[in-house]
Amino acid sequence: MAALAAPVAAEKADRDKPVNLEADRVTIDDARQKALFEGNVVLTQGTLQIRGDRMEVRQDKEGFQYGITWGGPAHFRQKREGYDEYIEGWAERIEYDGRAETLQMFNRAQMKRGQDEVRGNYISYDARTEFFRVTGGGDKTAGSTKPEGRVRAVLQPKPKEKPLASPPVILKPAEGIAAPREETGINVK
Repeated sequence: MAALAAPVAAEKADRDKPVNLEADRVTIDDARQKALFEGNVVLTQGTLQIRGDRMEVRQDKEGFQYGITWGGPAHFRQKREGYDEYIEGWAERIEYDGRAETLQMFNRAQMKRGQDEVRGNYISYDARTEFFRVTGGGDKTAGSTKPEGRVRAVLQPKPKEKPLASPPVILKPAEGIAAPREETGINVK
């Protein structure tokens, strides 16, 4: 069961890789298309890695997969498509909806992309549109010492684009035009 196989603008090649799951205990209900992995769970598929204390995976009749991972905290990491960087996140509970290609992170949620980082009590991410929504809430915000649990974000400035430097243009005389005459040393006034 390849649950959680395509979150967050995933490396597309990961979808064609085999899913490797490790856990201390596994319970599989083939009739209901459900599996429960418990104890030091590690899912790996290409560049995607998900770790947690417990992971429940199910598949609907159309083949879409859904997963929930719990941990203290649960963690995911995956290379972004077209970029030389990873996106990763931590939360007490991480849910993935394969049909909608959405990832939701609950309780002490934190997500990091490159040098940018966001923290809140809840983070939702739409992999199709790369749209984030973060909300605070109570004292469960990651790294918060304030009771109001505000959202925290660190966004790095984007490098300024340098103007394209074009190579120097070498001028050549057109064919059929005489070359300039050498000066004769006579001054004409």
